[in-house]
Amino acid sequence: MTTNARLRALVELADAGSVRGAAERLVVTESSVSSSVSALSAEVGTPLVTRHGRGVRLTPAGERYAEYARRILGLHGEAVVAARSEADPEHGAIRLAAVTTAGEFLIPDMLASFRAKHPGVVLRLEVAPRGLIWPMLARHEADLVVAGRPPDDLRSARVRAVSPNSLVVVGPPDERAGFDPGRVTWLLREPASGMRATCATLLERLDITPPQLTLGSNGAVIAAAVAGLGVTLVSQRAVRRELDSGALVELPVPGVPLDRPWHVVSQDDPTPSTRLLIEHLLGVPELGWRTPPG
Repeated sequence: MTTNARLRALVELADAGSVRGAAERLVVTESSVSSSVSALSAEVGTPLVTRHGRGVRLTPAGERYAEYARRILGLHGEAVVAARSEADPEHGAIRLAAVTTAGEFLIPDMLASFRAKHPGVVLRLEVAPRGLIWPMLARHEADLVVAGRPPDDLRSARVRAVSPNSLVVVGPPDERAGFDPGRVTWLLREPASGMRATCATLLERLDITPPQLTLGSNGAVIAAAVAGLGVTLVSQRAVRRELDSGALVELPVPGVPLDRPWHVVSQDDPTPSTRLLIEHLLGVPELGWRTPPG
């Protein structure tokens, strides 16, 4: 078994939490996974897994090694994509990652416009909460990320384009009269969501502790607000249709709207195919992207 396959077995074991789960993800036998991890342990010179009940779990050394394994696999994937793109950018591939709201409301128009001009480029997209997206870029598992402001500690990455994004508080029309943000139920995104963190910061700044209801996606939060279950902080663009129809209304909250621009972020040295996408975004005014200041 190749070194990459062994590294992948360890990473899948870390993610799945069991040999059986890793084997199912990799479509191999459980003994193959166990053999791969044992070979890595022998190569490293320290146990990477230990018995835990009827199963196994990673040792501290295994957890540390798995993080390096993710980066190694990400870099290898990036190297393959870069080599193919270098030879023929119009027939390369781009690994994109986007936070949920961007994936629902920005990515479709972006990719449709790009594909119309560059049909030979293979586009691969992962949509997930902010807490999962940025590590993908750090591990070189993604060539381009569309999300809010990148973390300050993100290395080897560069903001390529920005687009305006205004966050507003919305709710059903009957909330408008005498609206009190401390009395109503606030609809929150899942724990890994950047929007949830921003909303929590807003509530803390307002010094209120209202009832809260957590939902698992941007669409679910908007649907719940339309149904009258509460109010929420959301991208104005994401609820444009509901605001135009009157299903939702903007509600007055001190300090809101919030200016939270979208960012397109790539590796410091993007692949040729990734450069094509960046140039396309900046070259089509209708998409709303511009070169970042500074």
